[in-house]
Amino acid sequence: MFPSCCSKPGDSGGKRTSITKVLLGVFVVYMLHTVWLLYGFLNTKPCDRGRGEYCISSYLAQRPRLQLSVFTCLVPDASQLNLIVKIDPFDLNSAFERQVNVSLPEKTRANGSLHAVVYVHKAGVSPLEDSREVHYAAQLTAFITPRHKEGQRDIQKKLTPRSEEPVSHWRPRLSITMMSEDFTFNKAGLPSDVRRYMRVSQEGIKMTYLPLLLVDELSFRVRDLMEISSSTIQLPLIVSYEGISLRTFRFWIHLQDVVYSLRQFGFTEENIDEIKETLVGSNLYLLVLTALVTTLHLICEFLALKNDISSWRKKKSMVGMSRKSVLWRCLSTLLIFLHLLEETSLLVLIPVGLGACIEVWKVFKVFKIQVQWKSSRSIIHVNKLEEAERKTVDYDTRASRCLSYLVYPLCISGAIFSLAYLRYKSYYSWLINSLVTGVYAFGFLSMAPQLYINHKLKCVGHLQGTVLMYRGVNTFISDLCSCVSFLSSSGSFSSSHQLSCFRDELLFLLYLYQRRRYTSRARGRESGTHSKKLKTQ
Repeated sequence: MFPSCCSKPGDSGGKRTSITKVLLGVFVVYMLHTVWLLYGFLNTKPCDRGRGEYCISSYLAQRPRLQLSVFTCLVPDASQLNLIVKIDPFDLNSAFERQVNVSLPEKTRANGSLHAVVYVHKAGVSPLEDSREVHYAAQLTAFITPRHKEGQRDIQKKLTPRSEEPVSHWRPRLSITMMSEDFTFNKAGLPSDVRRYMRVSQEGIKMTYLPLLLVDELSFRVRDLMEISSSTIQLPLIVSYEGISLRTFRFWIHLQDVVYSLRQFGFTEENIDEIKETLVGSNLYLLVLTALVTTLHLICEFLALKNDISSWRKKKSMVGMSRKSVLWRCLSTLLIFLHLLEETSLLVLIPVGLGACIEVWKVFKVFKIQVQWKSSRSIIHVNKLEEAERKTVDYDTRASRCLSYLVYPLCISGAIFSLAYLRYKSYYSWLINSLVTGVYAFGFLSMAPQLYINHKLKCVGHLQGTVLMYRGVNTFISDLCSCVSFLSSSGSFSSSHQLSCFRDELLFLLYLYQRRRYTSRARGRESGTHSKKLKTQ
């Protein structure tokens, strides 16, 4: 009856399945490797001199009398240093916070930069004369496009184009951290992340590492920046210090590396600030749990995408498939892609763009549109529908018509309200934001015509249950995160995304109910038919 099952297409399906298993195996090995690295990161093994290991002891174990000095300069190691903070004696276990007024040089006021150089050195000795000093240079200024209030935005548009160019802004906080833990490292097993910040002093056989100094970049937020004008003479600066353990020191290093990588991928500073708040405001165990949930989300998304493409490639008849639902999903994905195109990096745009291409391909499949190329010209063919497919289209049209009476008035009224009371960059931005808000608010209704068709046909066999299960898990995870964000008021998600919290669960549960009910009915009919055959025999 199905000769193709034993032919070459079946073998290609087996090859695709094996490739999927290989990719999943590689992903699992990668995650296990990451967990192993995380374990080594949390449990740094100290040096054991009794086993003859070469050890690097801490300079702080000698209890030296230290001094903390903070200077400002235009260019580190190449300009004059100006002292702004002096802590003598410096107790590395005592946290402090001081506010000072910093005088700005003329070059800094003329859209220039300014740096801070933090020195830890012997008390009473100039840091430039101390051979065991450690220092760390950090920027006190940042170049960003000035942000104006909504009432000033129209006025700024009438000014010269220079008003939209990046200008120098002041960072009002300098957070200094130093590892205060007396830890002895093994020279052979010295962690690579610590090695970047370590200076070693050797006297004969004895090796001593100098204090590990770090300026916390994760506490910096774009909203805290202050624009520097040519008339600004002094600006306040809060200098704080906190001693940390080795585990926390390595944790901060890895988080700052993550932030640097996000900048290289094209994330905006506003998006990075949201990620910083998530990283800094959570403890390590919650971050590990978040990483595991994200991994589960990626695996389910990959499996759903793989099964979805495979089922649609094999689908020949469109009986029971809602054309309006597929078209709505395609348009929704394209609108979200256009919305993200204005404010998101390529790391997020590429997966969304691939998903939009797949949805467009589904539209061609469900409408039976074929594009053929002949003599450098494209010819579009629309195949005729079968009788059962025309019946499905009739049910689909009826459900979509009833649905439009609810969705269209609400979307139009919401768009008019946002145009009257909210500000946008342009009419294009208003149009895209209004459409995306409608997608987020009423996106769950896209499955309603499909449920109506299932009810009329008393069957769900035309749907891919595995894909819906994977997507149901992903939707539950996403909506749970949205609900937590909404309750905590962290602002990590947009208000439109928060409005869509638990948008798909109700209809997904209805699909599960239909699947259970219609499957049990089909089994009952099959058993009844089988018993009648036995009686006739």
